[in-house]
Amino acid sequence: MIKIKNRIISNNSKPLIIPEIGINHGGKIETAFKIVDAAKNSGAEIIKHQTHTIDDEMSEEAKKIRPGNSKNDIFSIIKKNSLNEEEEFKLFRYVEKKGMIFLSTPFSRNAVDRLIKFGVSAFKIGSGEMSNYPLLDYVSKFKKPLIVSTGLHNLRQVKKTFLFLKKRKTKFALLHTTNIYPTSDKHLRLNSISQLKKIFPKTIIGLSDHTGDLLSSTIALSFGAKIIEKHFVSKMNLKGPDISSSIDQNQLKELISLSNRIPIQIKGNKNKLLKEEEVTRRFAFASVVSTRKILKGERFSKKNIWVMRPGTGHFTSDKLKNLYGKKAVKIIKKNIQIKKNDFK
Repeated sequence: MIKIKNRIISNNSKPLIIPEIGINHGGKIETAFKIVDAAKNSGAEIIKHQTHTIDDEMSEEAKKIRPGNSKNDIFSIIKKNSLNEEEEFKLFRYVEKKGMIFLSTPFSRNAVDRLIKFGVSAFKIGSGEMSNYPLLDYVSKFKKPLIVSTGLHNLRQVKKTFLFLKKRKTKFALLHTTNIYPTSDKHLRLNSISQLKKIFPKTIIGLSDHTGDLLSSTIALSFGAKIIEKHFVSKMNLKGPDISSSIDQNQLKELISLSNRIPIQIKGNKNKLLKEEEVTRRFAFASVVSTRKILKGERFSKKNIWVMRPGTGHFTSDKLKNLYGKKAVKIIKKNIQIKKNDFK
């Protein structure tokens, strides 16, 4: 279990849907406000941002690295699309005034310090930072719960981070992630959710979904995911490197609705009958009946008894052969359910 402000995320709670602004605002605070408004109108209870302090985050070599979903280098992308401290604090306050929780991913020590100064109640850790142990160690000192994406790493590395955080008594959740934008079906590997749940049974498991629709999130919820993170925009015509893996307001509203319904639908098993099905059982099941007029003293056989609906008789269909050879003690009309006092 982890707790972010007053929101408890446990294996018994409803799933938490995290719409991520990320850098979809393009570095414009007014666009960020509009995205927050759209998320609020969709029923979101939390908003996730990315906190970039580029001078403390990237070296000069970052100017030579180009992400797979962009023609520009990562340094220029982040510089263009990030908010400065004053702008991000305005965003933090805006989200809080809306009655929502502000969550963000720090990519450096300065970013962590900035968010602590704001008063955040938790941190989101991106896949790239999952094995950034100096940064994880720094974040852990503030005793805030973490939501940790596990993309770009194999199971051995996830176990290492698990033990690293456990040693520091940090409360955290793990999200299965594929860091391809957008992620194709063949790269999703959604069985990883069940795998992580089995290996870490006391840890909250979820999905950071980088597809452009709701199918994978829906499947993840049916696998028992308790957190779904999804890039989000107010309008799909916005420009940016993460738009293709984002959802809009209507899709977010549908995802939140699904997150409320699916956990209810997957509960239970086949061990017990549902009392609510009794009304259906009464007409859907069959009882043993006479197929013609049966005379007193005549024995029951396949020539004079069979099974017909409804299932309200004394003898259900599985008792048919048990009645063969029994002798009628009175006349039984055709198409009448056989009763206990009809034979001996």
